[in-house]
Amino acid sequence: MTTDQEEFLRTFHAAHPAVTARAMAHGRAEDGRSSYAILRDRVAGCRRVLDLGCGDGLLLELLGADEGRTLAGLDLSAEELALARRRPHAARADLRVGRAQRLPFGDGRFDGCVSHMALMLMSDAERVAAELARVLQPGGTLAVVLGGGAAGGEAYGRFLRLAVPLIEAAPQQQRIPRLGDRRLRTREGFDEVFGPAGFGPADWETVRIDLTGPPEQVWRTVGGLYDLGPLDAAVAAELRARFETESAASELPGGRIPCAMRVHVATVRRA
Repeated sequence: MTTDQEEFLRTFHAAHPAVTARAMAHGRAEDGRSSYAILRDRVAGCRRVLDLGCGDGLLLELLGADEGRTLAGLDLSAEELALARRRPHAARADLRVGRAQRLPFGDGRFDGCVSHMALMLMSDAERVAAELARVLQPGGTLAVVLGGGAAGGEAYGRFLRLAVPLIEAAPQQQRIPRLGDRRLRTREGFDEVFGPAGFGPADWETVRIDLTGPPEQVWRTVGGLYDLGPLDAAVAAELRARFETESAASELPGGRIPCAMRVHVATVRRA
């Protein structure tokens, strides 16, 4: 049964396909890798890989550069998958519309699974963990990127300071449903969910992702927040104007705006 949360996500991504990739693809960790490349490298030895919440297929495209891999992708959004099918490597994958709580794949089909900024949005986390344990073979690897909030002193933190009061003041009909399980934002909570499903303790790393760029690019990064979708257009426009005015004060040479966020990278193995 589709939940209110899933219906919201499906509707949002139908209207804004590739929103996550547009926000995150240009970001770089200190070692020069994107958050997508970090996940690719976490499953470097895996030959049969599922991308859970694959969106427009950017991570599948990176994974598919290794032609010896067999790939699959699952997403709630048919519109996102339509974009994935336009990518040469991602188009080779077994792409399906579906729910993580009921994966349409056989037992032990994969030796690796990745999920970029999607697992933290899913309801019934224990059921998701059980399904991942089912489709991963013993010893299989699950690697995920989870949102970790603002890095501090950057445009993303400024955006949240301006946006949160507007979101909290919005009428109830303009509030989004609660998304995901907050336990998945911490190592302890992650282990609480995935340990009973048969996974070992999480290898947990917090990484700073630099998203600095031109003003328009930075706005696309921060303005894609789910909570802004239902807001009145006039309120969203006012928020953008205030954000751009304040951001101009921190502009770097060349007109770039400093922006960063933290992500948590969690890797676990199925027993």
